[in-house]
Amino acid sequence: MTEPLDPEMFDPLCPSGLMPFRVGDKWAGMILRCLEGGPRRFSELRVPLGDITAKVLTRSLRALERDGFVVRTVHVGPARDVRYALTPLGRSLLPLLDAARAWAEAHLDELLDAREGLGISSRSPAPPDAPAPR
Repeated sequence: MTEPLDPEMFDPLCPSGLMPFRVGDKWAGMILRCLEGGPRRFSELRVPLGDITAKVLTRSLRALERDGFVVRTVHVGPARDVRYALTPLGRSLLPLLDAARAWAEAHLDELLDAREGLGISSRSPAPPDAPAPR
């Protein structure tokens, strides 16, 4: 049995939105980290992810599954149990996430300064008057 996920795994003050490298969407890297220790139920994943909605978590998990990073297993029985786990391909991303995190930590002040210079908080992807990406 895997240890419960730490509810404080992703500190709300941690500017994880500054991570310039993303696999999938904003939440994908954090989901992969949550699955690093073994398979997890949907409700377990929501604990450290804090303000993620069920809809967004579902969408992110489906995208990770579609891309071959996560596998969804349904255990049928008296109580249906669905668990998500990393595939070998998903696990191969963990060292890259470590490197990206180390880079972001080394450049955190520069990233924050750049965002603040444009009036962007760590939670917003772009300033309100920024043109839409092409």
